[in-house]
Formats: sequence, C-alpha cells, structure tokens
Amino acid sequence: MKNKLLTLAVASVVFFSCNNNASDSVAKADSANSAKSDSTAMKTDSSATVQPSIKTDDTTSMFLVKAANGGMAEVKLAQLAKEKSKDSVILNFADMMIADHGAANEKVKSLAAERNVTLPAVPGDAEQKKADELSKKAGKEFDKAYVEAMVKGHTETLDMFKKTSAKETDVPVKTFIDNTIPVIEHHLQRIKDIKKGMK
Repeated sequence: MKNKLLTLAVASVVFFSCNNNASDSVAKADSANSAKSDSTAMKTDSSATVQPSIKTDDTTSMFLVKAANGGMAEVKLAQLAKEKSKDSVILNFADMMIADHGAANEKVKSLAAERNVTLPAVPGDAEQKKADELSKKAGKEFDKAYVEAMVKGHTETLDMFKKTSAKETDVPVKTFIDNTIPVIEHHLQRIKDIKKGMK
C-alpha cells in the first residue's frame, strides 16, 4: 500500500510539472528524469534487472539535457544561417556548427541512452524564441544578430561545460566534456574573430 501511495504521489508531481511546462521540451525532459530518479529510489533489489546499464545522478542527467538542448539549438541556428546569410565566412562557420555539433549531439544521445536519460526532442522555448527572432531578420542585420547569438551561446556553453567537468564523476561523460571543451573554445575564438572583422 505504501508503494502504491508513493507511486501515485510521484505520478501526480510528474503530471503537474509536465502540464505547467507543457510546451517546453527541456522542462519535459527534466520532469521525466526526475520521475525516473524518484521511482528508482523506491524500487527494491528485485527490480534490478530493469535498471539502466549505467546508473546516473542528477548532475549528469541535467548536463546531458542541457548539452542536447544547446547542441540542437546550435544546429538549428546554423541551418537558418545557411538559408539567410550571403556571407561566405558566416556560411563556413555555419557548416562547422552543423558538423561539430551534429557529431556532439550523436554522442550525447548515446551517453543518455546508456543511462536511461530522457533528452528533449526539440530545442527549448528560449532557443526556439531566438530562432524565431533571427528568422525575421535578413542581410547584414541577420548576420550581426547571428554572430551575437553565437558569441553569447558559446560563452555560456563553455562556462557550463567547464563547471560540469569540475564536478562530474561519470568517467565517460567527463571524457566527452573534456574532449569537447577545446572544440567549443575553437568555435568561440572563431566567432569572436568573425565579429571583429564585421563592418
């Protein structure tokens, strides 16, 4: 009876938290992962066979959700740049974003699957809003806004990766983070150089 009540309580929390953020895929993923974490804590040893092959904690789950969200957003904005920009330097940068973040996204998906972590299916509301704002711009106005978004996004991503690396205890996830940091640093330096060269 106790277990049924606990399960019902968790289900209620998940239901209400999902409905409060119904449109935000990041919030949905976080809610699903919290529910998994809560239900795992309630399970007994007899259910060990249904556990994911690699146990994970909230730090790792939250990082994978953020990394997936940021990576999808980078690819989406890069695809937008490929449609809207005429500047060959920006187009080359967008190609690099699609290739590098596309590869990183696949690795994040793999790490998440091994840990039974739910990832957002599409970029979150804030990232979608940024894409919508950029899609309304054209020409030099678009290029400037895209470059600004890339500088801001890569600065924030680099900070998040470095902070997570300092506390991450899951070795494969930490290895991914540490291998990706130099790539993000390269992207940030490249976009800062592009910004300096803009007229």
